[in-house]
Amino acid sequence: MKTSQFSWSSFFIRLAFASILVFGSYNPSGLSFYHWIIEDITHINPVMALVGLVLLIGWVIYIRATLRSLGAIGIGLALAFFAVFFWMILDLGLIPIDNFHIITTIIEMVLCLVLATGMSWSHIRRRMSGQVDADDVDG
Repeated sequence: MKTSQFSWSSFFIRLAFASILVFGSYNPSGLSFYHWIIEDITHINPVMALVGLVLLIGWVIYIRATLRSLGAIGIGLALAFFAVFFWMILDLGLIPIDNFHIITTIIEMVLCLVLATGMSWSHIRRRMSGQVDADDVDG
């Protein structure tokens, strides 16, 4: 069984897709699926429905993979890790805490990092420990 090598670029690809998913669903700039739909919810067209379905599929894939690889405790620890990291940045005064857009963006970045970590965790664990998940074995 030949498996592809997991690298930083593999993680950043997963992070890029998580970012598209999270920020495409909602972001404080006003350019998101949420804002597009909320403008006139009574006139949803097939393109809106298709984009919404694609986003829903993406969320299901990322959430299932994250739940399976990290579990509830792992997700809690990942959220805590990234949240404390950004808290440290806020505490150092590098980012103003009174700006709604910045705080929302930071929360969404934490979510992106947790989802990307969840999508990558099986590969990371295999590299660190040599253990293979049962899902990774060819049948």
